[in-house]
Parts: sequence; C-alpha cells; structure tokens
Amino acid sequence: MENAHTKDTAECLAYFDVSETTGLAPDQVKKSQAKYGFNELPAEEGKSIWELVVEQFEDLLVRILLLAACISFVLAWFEEGEETVTAFVEPFVILLILIANAVVGVWQERNAESAIEALKEYEPEMGKVYRADRKSVQRIKAREIVPGDISVSVIKHTESVPDHRAVNQDKKNMLFSGTNIAAGKAIGVVVATGVSTEIGKIRDQMAATEQEKTPLQQKLDEFGEQLSKVISLICVAVWLINIGHFNDPVHGGSWIRGAVYYFKIAVALAVAAIPEGLPAVITTCLALGTRRMAKKNAIVRSLPSVETLGCTSVICSDKTGTLTTNQMCVTKMFVIEKVDGESVTLDQYDISGSKYTPEGEVTKGGLPVKCGQYDGLVELATICALCNDSSLDYNESKGIYEKVGEATETALCCLVEKMNVFGTDVRGVSKVERANTCCTVIKHLMKKEFTLEFSRDRKSMSVYCSPAKASKAPVGNKMFVKGAPEGVIDRCTYVRVGTNRVPLTSPVKDKIMAVIKEWGTGRDTLRCLALATCDNPLRKEEMNLEDSTKFAEYETDLTFVGCVGMLDPPRKEVVGSIELCKAAGIRVIMITGDNKGTAVAICRRIGIFGDDEDVTGRAYTGREFDDLPLAQQREAVRKACCYARVEPSHKSKIVEFLQGFDEITAMTGDGVNDAPALKKAEIGIAMGSGTAVAKSASEMVLADDNFSSIVAAVEEGRAIYNNMKQFIRYLISSNIGEVVCIFLTAALGLPEALIPVQLLWVNLVTDGLPATALGFNPPDLDIMGKAPRSPKEPLISGWLFFRYLTIGGYVGAATVAAAGWWFIYCEDGPMVSFYQLSHFMQCTADNEDFAGIECEVFEAAPPMTMALSVLVTIEMCNALNSLSENQSLVRMPPWSNPWLVGAMSLSMSLHFMIIYVDPLPLIFKLTHLTVTQWLIVLKLSFPVILIDELLKFVSRNYLEGK
Repeated sequence: MENAHTKDTAECLAYFDVSETTGLAPDQVKKSQAKYGFNELPAEEGKSIWELVVEQFEDLLVRILLLAACISFVLAWFEEGEETVTAFVEPFVILLILIANAVVGVWQERNAESAIEALKEYEPEMGKVYRADRKSVQRIKAREIVPGDISVSVIKHTESVPDHRAVNQDKKNMLFSGTNIAAGKAIGVVVATGVSTEIGKIRDQMAATEQEKTPLQQKLDEFGEQLSKVISLICVAVWLINIGHFNDPVHGGSWIRGAVYYFKIAVALAVAAIPEGLPAVITTCLALGTRRMAKKNAIVRSLPSVETLGCTSVICSDKTGTLTTNQMCVTKMFVIEKVDGESVTLDQYDISGSKYTPEGEVTKGGLPVKCGQYDGLVELATICALCNDSSLDYNESKGIYEKVGEATETALCCLVEKMNVFGTDVRGVSKVERANTCCTVIKHLMKKEFTLEFSRDRKSMSVYCSPAKASKAPVGNKMFVKGAPEGVIDRCTYVRVGTNRVPLTSPVKDKIMAVIKEWGTGRDTLRCLALATCDNPLRKEEMNLEDSTKFAEYETDLTFVGCVGMLDPPRKEVVGSIELCKAAGIRVIMITGDNKGTAVAICRRIGIFGDDEDVTGRAYTGREFDDLPLAQQREAVRKACCYARVEPSHKSKIVEFLQGFDEITAMTGDGVNDAPALKKAEIGIAMGSGTAVAKSASEMVLADDNFSSIVAAVEEGRAIYNNMKQFIRYLISSNIGEVVCIFLTAALGLPEALIPVQLLWVNLVTDGLPATALGFNPPDLDIMGKAPRSPKEPLISGWLFFRYLTIGGYVGAATVAAAGWWFIYCEDGPMVSFYQLSHFMQCTADNEDFAGIECEVFEAAPPMTMALSVLVTIEMCNALNSLSENQSLVRMPPWSNPWLVGAMSLSMSLHFMIIYVDPLPLIFKLTHLTVTQWLIVLKLSFPVILIDELLKFVSRNYLEGK
C-alpha cells in the first residue's frame, strides 16, 4: 500500500477489505500471499566458487605469470639429463604462488559481502495477528504475515500525517520492521511485507550499490597494465635481437633450438620483471596497519580501506556520541535570589565536569559554592533526586560511570552528587557506592509514592512524595515536577525565594523566560528543564492515575524553584582533532538529527565554524537542502559543513555529490538506515555501539565511537601509504635490476647470470622480508601538515621513475659485472677475454678462438652465485635507502626501524642457506664462494647507497614541494 502513513485507519482497512476485530479470512490470506509473497528478504545469490577463482586470474600480471608457468612446463618436457628435474622447479613454484594468491583472494571475497545477510537478524521469527478463523490473538511465523493482517502492535499514533515533506516526522503513525519498541500498546494493520518494507528497500539499495575500487587498487591496476606492456615489448625485443644467434654451435646448429632457448630467456625476463611478492607484501603491510589502528580503537574490516583512509578529504560525522560524549551534563542552573516589585535577581551557577563521573564543582562568578548553605539549591537538588527514575552506575570492568535509564535524568543524578547539599562525607567511599551516595541521602528523607509519567501534551513528569518519618518531617506531602520550561512555568503561580513563596508576576516570569531563552539560543544552546513543587497536592485518593489526560490538572498551582541547563558536551579531544583535520586539508561535515541552532552551536564549540562566522550557505536542515534545485544542492555540498534535521537518505545523497567532486569521503553511521550510505562511501565507518547491519556495510568500526579515532586512522593511513611507496619502490628497483641484468646478458651475448628459479627466490623471499619490514617505517613528522593527496595522483611520478631506472640500472649492471668478473679476472675462473665471453655460444672444440677453454665452463655455478650474491646484497643496501623517500641515512639511520635490520639479517641468512646447505645449491645451481669473491660482492654492492644519497639530495634541495 503506497503512502499508507497519509491514510486513516478506515481507509487502510477498506483497502485490504479487512475487519479490525476479526482480521483476514483464510482465503484472503492465500490471495495476499500469492500477490505479495512471503514476508522475508530474498537471499542474495552470491558468486560461485568457480567464478571467484576465475576472478583471481583477471589481473594482467597474474596472467603473464600463468602464461610463463605454462610455457616453462612445456619447455621442461624437452630438457634432457640433469636439467630435467630443475627445469620443473620454476613452473611449479610459479603455480604454487598463483594458487596461494587465489586461495587467499577467494577466502577474502567469501567473507566480505555479509552486509545483506546481516539484515536477516532483524527479521522476527514470530508475530501476533488476528485471523478470522480464530477469535483470539494467534502467533504465526513472521514470514507468513501478509498485507492486511491485523497485527498486535505497540504503536500509539493512528492519525494520518498529511505533510509529505516533514523530516523525521512524516511517518510517526508507522511501525517499521527491524526497529525496537520503546513503549505503548496498539493494534495495527500490516501495509507492507518483505522487500516492500523499509528494511527491504534498504536491502535493495545495498544490493544496487557497486563497490568502488580503492585508489591503491586503481593505481596498482594501472601500474600492472603499464608494466605488462613494457614486459611484452622487452621480451619481444630480446628475442628479436638474438635472431642472429639462433644458429650458433651451442644450439647444435638448429635454428629451432636456438629460437626455443631465447624464448626461455624471454620467459625468464617476464618472471624477473613481475614483482611476485608485491601482493603478499601489500597485504601484510595493510594487515599490520589494521593492528596498529585497532590499538587506537579503529577496527578495519576491509584491508584496502587502510590505504584509502590516507587520501580522505572529507569526513562526514554524526554528532551524538562521536563528536560529543553522548553523556548529558548539567553545566548551568539558577534559582531566584530576590524579588522586589518588578525587580528580579537570579543566582546563576556554573557546574564543571563533562561526563557521568560524579566529580565536579559548583561555582558562582568563578568562586566555589557550598550548595548546602542555600535553601533554594537544597530544594532544587531534592527535586532532581526524587523526580527521577534513573541512576548512575559504576562499571567496574570498564572503569567508568554509566547511565541507568534516561540520559537527561542521569545528568540530574550526577548534578546532585556534585552539589552534595547535605555535606555527606564521600571520602573512602567505593566508586560503586559513590555513584549514588548523595541521591540516596535525599531519598531517605522523602518517600516516593507514585509517578505521573511524562506526556507530550503537558511536557512534564512529576512524583508524589511523603516524608519518610512523618513525626519529624518539617513539611507534608509534596509533588515535585520537572519538564519543559514553557509547559511548567505556565502552571506556576509562585516562585521560591529562599524558603519563602512569592507570587509569580509577569516581570518575574519574563525575567525567567529571558534567561532560559538566552541559554537555549546562545553559544551552548543548552537544553533547559524547569523544576517546581506543588506544596499542597491533592490526596492520592482524589487522583485518577489511570487517566493521563488529567495529570496536567494535578500539576497546577505550582511553585517555580529553579532551572537547569544541560548539553551533550563535545569530547575534549575533538577540538584538537578538528584543528588537525584543518591543517591536513580535510573538511569535517557534521550531520545530526538535532535542530539547526543546536547543530551550529556545537560546530562553533568544536571549531568547525568560528565564533562569529557567518554560516549562511554552510549549514542546512534536511528540508532546506531538499527544497534547493539539484544544481544548488550540488553547490551546497561543496561548501556546507553542517546538516541538521536530516534523514539517513540524505547521507547517501551527500556522499554521491561529494564523489562527483572527486572527494574521498569517510561517512559515519550506526543505524540500519545508515547502511546504504556507509556502503556507498569510500570509507564507511560504523559505531561500535551501532547495529550489526551498519557494521557489516562498513569498512571500519569505531570501538569507542570517538571522532578522534577517525583522525588517528587517517594519519595511520597516510603513513601506510608512504611506507607502501617505499617498499614498492624497493621491489620495483629490484625488478628493474633483474630485467637489466637479463637484457644485458642477452644483448651482449653473455652466459645467463641469473635463472628463473633464482629470480623467484629473490622476488619472493630475500626481497619480500625487507619489503614487509619497510611497513614499520616511522611516519614523517609533518604527515598531517600536508593536503590530502589526490586519488588521481600517480603511484610513480616521472622523477621517481627516473630514480627507479637509475638504481635498477646500477643493480643490473653490478649483477652482470659480478658474473663477468669471475670469467675474466678471478684466479679460480677461466680468465677468458671479453670477446670469448660475449661469443661463448660459438665455443666448440674445433674453434681456435676458444683454444684451451672447456666450453662447459660457461655454464659453471660460481658466476651465477656471484651474480645472485651481488643482487641480494645490493638489495639489502637498497632497503636502507628505502627508510625514507628523501631523508638521508644520516637523518634516518637504520636503527630507526629495527624490524628492517632484523629482516635484512634474516634475508642474508636465507641466502647463505641456499649457498651452503645441501641440496639447495643443486636446486638453485649455486656453489660456495671464497673470501676474495665475497669482498668483490661487497665492493659492487655498497655504491648503491651513495648513488641514492645523491638522488635524495637532489630531491630535497631542488625538487621537493615543487
């Protein structure tokens, strides 16, 4: 039924042809079920395991590796002799890596999309309805409820709501599936079931929301695409360059064997160029980042979101509980000091403390006050303690004071404890007892007989009290009243001045209302409660406690005692966090259901707006925003920092507009209705106290619901991105070095310096450990002093790519030089000429150019061991270079990241293991090195530090910030 909230009861019953007293007939139920279906949310059809597995191989780099593995398997079949076993190692290792990555990817995917399923927690199992086949209420399965059923509900409003534009008030005669009942009883007619309910619409919104790739994922995709093109080009170039060598004697004069040999070189080149360890290192780095964030109460559910946080440019935050403490606190109060004709003097007091902790001070004009010395304050405290159904409680496990009951009433309990009007000695009292010590003293003096519950028509509540000991009581029965000032004061005829009762004249009333208005509209926008007594109430027997419409009659002829002003104070750390966001170029937008005045006042208190700043065009209510044309809405979102009286649907609209301006948005939420916006935003942030649906739709959960935890997570995200750039630079430099090595050997006609299985070992193991450790680099001191980076900013800039090429070029040249040194200069080597080395494929027993040289020497293990040792050692030196993008090792020494030192030590130990521990040397085609050979390795490795120091010097002095 469309717009059911605008129809009255008779219209709804007529629409479904149902009687309120008997309910639907069995045949009507069948027709309704056939028309509307079952009352349940359909299960979302997820991807099959096979589809998920295939998705893991859609990445270009992964496909190139898979192709390389397949080709290597085919070529391995044609190997002969000792080469047969080792030939299968390379493709086997590649496939093992790809399978492991696919398994992890599928596992993450299967666990990621749980938001829609979480909605089913809100589907009740049973429901109560009237049906025509039975005279009494019957319980049926909730899925069998149909539109038109007469449901035993708990909803008070049945009148229609004609204003279709009302915000947060347009459906107050409706009860929604998945919501909790506060109070009341009623019978209602079911107007929608299943996907037609509001929670069903939310489910459809979430299903329709496409998950955007994170900036890092987009950059890595672009990088992979570019790298794959470069790899293909180089592989083809290497193969074409060596066409003239296809008929060399080493291939037995067979052109086909020569072509296959250089094809293997091209495959090795592809393996060398792809940083196989990069996905694992990135995942590890992000996982480590999530652990650090968890310690700061920010629990990340989606790993790529860690990096996305680093480029957040807008934070849309709820007010209550995130920017504020969600702990109402009385900060001001006043009583009447003196009334002299039309002259009225008020005593105004300030109260310190911003939480439920019963510690604080009452001051007047900045000076401490002993509240027990003022009769008016004693009576005010008495009303606060007795006209109250809530209390404080000390949670020993959390070590904090918490509310039991309503926040407003708990604030009054806390005020009573701070006032301590009877001078109760609280020293030595346990924290559990301290929670209600002073309130208990007052409750021992007066006995609460009954309560006249709060109602919206009179906007007040009251309690009827009698003296605990009648014989000693100075007064008789009393009614204590608290409520909205305009409602209570209109029923007052007197005011309390000390112990006297003075008539409430117009000047006195005007003065009281003026102060209340000032408190309610000033910088603090306090929520005010008037406190009053009825000194001569009716006897209990004279009251009809069953009829709430008469409560206002009993609360008349009141005496006004005083007024308290309270607010949900901002968290102490929020102001500093807002300043940090401004310095970091991050716009903070506050979103709240409060009225606009309160919202703007809070924004001023926490620094979103200045004290005297004009907020025209920067603060909107939900209705004001909806009334704007679409173009003006877009423009409003560019500037606005405050939205009041909004619905959850506004959040999705705000996110959509912000994304249209290429903003990276973090959005907070805690309710079921917030789920679509949380899923739509780049970073959905659910509150720890929020619903399971909100948490499942989010990327991050705030364990402490604190805004400052978001800012800390953003800072961590920026640090993680910087560290990722460093280890990506480290790994890519290594891969460029390997490519240069293979390209040089192929172009110069030199023997292989590195074989694929050695390259895989370096890429995955010896390079992977330091790369992971680089994720522990300390953040830059000015990390939150820079504007958010653009999501379109390239992962590798032109200058950075030049640095990669320079370092990679040296790595490749040094690796080839190490192998060449063994052939030409090493006393333990053949000491051949460069001509002989570069034409080794022409080596035969009959060739005079190679007289006295055994051709098998060109396949010896020592030069490969030299080349691999230089590659590994030079990468350890390059890891030190990667401690900082531009800071010198003098400023950022190795011990600034002890994890890196440990990782380098472990990598070198593993390298020694494959050289010296059998049978690993056989698998990797390595052998032992002499001391002289190790010295040459060190001499060729250390210059990479000097080269990078020079590049850093240029960056710092000529390029940084330009």
